[in-house]
Amino acid sequence: MKDSSTHRPRVLVLTSTFPRWENDTEPAFIFELSRRLTVSFDVTVLSPRTPGSKRKENMAGLRVIRFPYFFSQWEKLAMHGGGILNQLKTNPAYYLMVPFFLLGQLLAIIRLVRNEHFDLIHAHWLIPQGFIAALGMWIAGKNVPLLCTSHGGDLFALKGKGLQRLKRRIMDKSAALTVVSKAMKKTVVDMGVAPDKVEVIPMGVDLKGLFTPDPGVQRKTDELLFVGRLVEVKGLQILLDAMPKVLAKHPGIRLVVAGAGPLESELRASAAKLNMTDCVDFLGMVPQLKLPSLYQQATLAVFPFIVTKSGVQEGFGLVVVEAMGCCCPVIAGDLPAIQDTVVHEENGLIFPSGNAQVLADSILKLLDDPEFRARLAGEGRKSVVQNFDWEIIAGKYSHIYQELIG
Repeated sequence: MKDSSTHRPRVLVLTSTFPRWENDTEPAFIFELSRRLTVSFDVTVLSPRTPGSKRKENMAGLRVIRFPYFFSQWEKLAMHGGGILNQLKTNPAYYLMVPFFLLGQLLAIIRLVRNEHFDLIHAHWLIPQGFIAALGMWIAGKNVPLLCTSHGGDLFALKGKGLQRLKRRIMDKSAALTVVSKAMKKTVVDMGVAPDKVEVIPMGVDLKGLFTPDPGVQRKTDELLFVGRLVEVKGLQILLDAMPKVLAKHPGIRLVVAGAGPLESELRASAAKLNMTDCVDFLGMVPQLKLPSLYQQATLAVFPFIVTKSGVQEGFGLVVVEAMGCCCPVIAGDLPAIQDTVVHEENGLIFPSGNAQVLADSILKLLDDPEFRARLAGEGRKSVVQNFDWEIIAGKYSHIYQELIG
């Protein structure tokens, strides 16, 4: 008799965001979740090929397959620059690549589900992965349970009636749906999806091994930190607009910007126009392993999220959890998703989204009150460890996987 314990259920994970190689600057949250699930599941990840990445490899127990969709040196549609939607806004020529991207992913899924057995398909983002998964299974004549996870941009953007109907159709085809914040669940339920089909599970953070306080690091008293993609929804322009009022009272303050994206040249020009070139440091993309030291030494971290004119907004805000995990006091724009993490004046500060003057006042309030900063930092660390550590999040996904596989 064979030992069934060696036969783990097989899961196919679909994503457009995945590290190109070890210690990449690309967002790693899907990699981190997937590798933790290999304890109980045999996980294959299908992601787009990018310049310099391998077509097939094993990463931390994950079988990774990257599908081609264009000439290899031009396959940059899904690279970190704000995501596919922001890449399209930055360079409209990328629209010509979209059909090839969709076709490349579709053909790869059809080949995989025809030639191999999978017990579950987990699609990150409704569009394109959820749509392509459902279409691929239909073409291949396979019926595999589909779990879709929406991270925010796919739900809040793409507002056309046809796209709204398509998203609703994908949700109907899914065996279950997860979203990363309570605000997103409300949006999905308002679209007509049954509440018991939707579960709120944010992505996690390594709060016990990586994003932790370091008593050996001296926290500065004059450094603000922004971490995030340089795209409109992250709101860095609001922070730049708040800086003159802060500098008037604290002329020695510095702003460190860790991130890159399509708005970088525009934001650099804005800093220069405000005569702040000497006090704003643009670091570019920073690898995950180096982020904790930034959080550990910053006086406070500022995340001025906004809702764009097209309705795009932050789905959750992992960077807020990272900062709080390192005992760094946080200030964040008041969006519904942020309320899952930050409780005003208990573990952080919230200011009216888009209001640079109130943001400046909030920054000054924390700069002028070290004891208040320390209390918020301590409560922040306590609250995120209880709710957002990867061990907790992976456990919730493992439970869903087992339920869907049956």
